[in-house]
Amino acid sequence: MYKFDPGAIRIGISGCLIGQLVRFDGGHKRSDFCTEQLARFVEFVPLCPEIAIGLGTPRPSIRLINREGMLLAQTARGEDVTERLRACGRDMAARFGGLSGYILCAKSPSCGMERVRVYHDSGKGNAKEGTGIYAAELMHALPLLPLEEDGRLNDPVLRENFVTRVYALHDWQCLVHKGLTPSRLITFHSRYKYLLMAHHRDSHQALGQLLSDLSVGVEQKAEAYIAGMMQTLARRAGRRGHTNVLQHLQGYFKGQLSSRQRQALARTIHQYREGILPLLAPITLLRHYLEEHPNDYLRQQVYFNPYPEALRLRYGI
Repeated sequence: MYKFDPGAIRIGISGCLIGQLVRFDGGHKRSDFCTEQLARFVEFVPLCPEIAIGLGTPRPSIRLINREGMLLAQTARGEDVTERLRACGRDMAARFGGLSGYILCAKSPSCGMERVRVYHDSGKGNAKEGTGIYAAELMHALPLLPLEEDGRLNDPVLRENFVTRVYALHDWQCLVHKGLTPSRLITFHSRYKYLLMAHHRDSHQALGQLLSDLSVGVEQKAEAYIAGMMQTLARRAGRRGHTNVLQHLQGYFKGQLSSRQRQALARTIHQYREGILPLLAPITLLRHYLEEHPNDYLRQQVYFNPYPEALRLRYGI
């Protein structure tokens, strides 16, 4: 059992992605982003489900087979390992309560989240329409857990979104570990105001309304809140959403900046909206003004620092 540790952000990962020689051919699919960048800030919990169910390496490859509408995992020798992979997924999901995210190997018949090749039982044709057996069990059992494939993490927007969700869930897990109270819930939501707004303004408002009366049912409302929060953060924040937030933040400095400074900030936000500058540009300028003109409410906003800046995730979005 991987119990939650507030001092460590733990992310599950397909063993091959950190260089373990666990693939069917005895090789690996080492991810540079995971091993060289993310590993500096998180603790990986590696697992290869195919090894976990007793298959060795090297081993016969596995295929997903569509047999009369049922998805089966079958080795090249004809061995059906579907139920063993499903059981592994259920068992590991029960142990993974302390994780804050999971990175899976793309296209894998056990770990792929989408577009896994499925072969027709007749032997005629195939289509990229499946989900890995192990991955499907994790996705079903752990709906709040941020899951992503290694290949999709090459996309700067998807990468930033995944890491944002990992850090947000860990923050929530720390809150639960400390103890839920109405006051702490309100403070938590207040800190996430602008991050949630960037992803979906209406959802942010709905989450605020959910917490408007915490005189009863705190535990139940907390469960509904984190479900809604993670769903909101799973929606990719585009330039329109970020621009709306940046303009809101700009308003806090309206009476404190010179005309030249206000024009520079407005121009930088406009250039971001037009795709000329990355998000980091207006964020950096706002941070600078926040240092010059301290504001306790803005200082607590997760939007300014949703994850370690050294990951450089806002350079590419």
